[in-house]
Amino acid sequence: MWYAIIGTDIPDSLAQRLAARPAHLERLQRLRDDGRLLLAGPFPAIDAEDPGPAGFSGSLIVAEFADLAAAQAWADADPYIAAGVYAGVRVQPFRKVLP
Repeated sequence: MWYAIIGTDIPDSLAQRLAARPAHLERLQRLRDDGRLLLAGPFPAIDAEDPGPAGFSGSLIVAEFADLAAAQAWADADPYIAAGVYAGVRVQPFRKVLP
């Protein structure tokens, strides 16, 4: 089943986010390589494709896991949590309808 993982950044977390980004992307690429990643990306903190120093307010990942517990365990191990980027992470089932 698909699960949405929504991480909410702490204020002024851009430096921590950039430092942890390679490890974060490595995990996402493993999901992609396994055919389990639907989409992933950050929420710009301002209305711009590249928010520059304004940074990001969080991230969205939609990926396939065996169950909610597996999705939560994967989310809990995100490098952004260890780096102090995320203030919190919400994991919930997601049902893809379109496209």
